[in-house]
Amino acid sequence: MEKLREQYEKEVKPALMKKFGYKSVMQAPKLEKIVINIGLGDLKDNPKALDNAINDLKQITGQKPIVTKAKKSIAAFKLREGANVGVKVTLRAGKMYDFAYKLFNVALPRVRDFRGVSGNSFDGRGNYTMGIKEQLIFPEIEYDKIDKLRGMDIIFVTTANTDEEAKELLTLLGMPFRN
Repeated sequence: MEKLREQYEKEVKPALMKKFGYKSVMQAPKLEKIVINIGLGDLKDNPKALDNAINDLKQITGQKPIVTKAKKSIAAFKLREGANVGVKVTLRAGKMYDFAYKLFNVALPRVRDFRGVSGNSFDGRGNYTMGIKEQLIFPEIEYDKIDKLRGMDIIFVTTANTDEEAKELLTLLGMPFRN
């Protein structure tokens, strides 16, 4: 599954250098990390949801997720400081490229009526965020074993300085942007 990393070194980096006129290979933007986050709003009603979300994320990424906690109390949401609110995984190096390859080539094409991801979700600093409505698009998740459909946020953190550079990087890696 090292295809994406090899593709980056052989094709993507030279193409980025040519397009943006970088003098050094170190200036070419690269994927730094991918963060996958599942927020669990129903944790009060269903305490088992945390274990199920951890198992789902572990199957999808091949890495054990950490539990995220509330930073402050919010009475309107019946939330206390330090309460569990979700799970997240930060992928780097090999696992990051494996996950990106699987997402672009296996999972996203399984989304119903998929026409590509929005190109408007850049943050101004070269990072891209996308949301997925259900975990079933990943082949590791068995339909019969899930208790509830859970969405997740996927953040691609790059070393790019502008959104244009980051979009070009992700496009060359295989991200299916909408036209």
